[in-house]
Amino acid sequence: MRSLIIAGLLSIAGLTAAHAQDTSVVYPFDGSFEDATFGVESAIIGKGLVIDYVSHTGEMLNRTARDVGSDVVLFEEADIFVFCSAVLSRKVMEADPMNIAHCPYGIFVASKEGEVMVGYRTYPAGPMQEVQALLDEIAREAVGN
Repeated sequence: MRSLIIAGLLSIAGLTAAHAQDTSVVYPFDGSFEDATFGVESAIIGKGLVIDYVSHTGEMLNRTARDVGSDVVLFEEADIFVFCSAVLSRKVMEADPMNIAHCPYGIFVASKEGEVMVGYRTYPAGPMQEVQALLDEIAREAVGN
């Protein structure tokens, strides 16, 4: 499970604006980073889901930049909310047990150059589109759409 989380974090951290269009859905948030994280947390809990972990990815990237020889600020702040849905996960894994590769699910909040965004990675066609619909519902609720 830890390797899945790390892989997810690395894939989100490495996104560029052009590349993000192919691998994730991102919504702008009109407000502060703190308000966006509160919105995401509230939307997830409001669906009756439990947040397993909040990865403070932005803090890690900023803290380790010099250690890896970089002075690039990727995000001012970035958190990833990791969670699962027992009902939905069972459904997609009964359709194809290898959908385990997509679990747990994550929604990120990031602040870059003063812009706050909420998003999630996209999933393949088929049963995982039901998961993507859930993530989209949560992200839209969090940004006020």
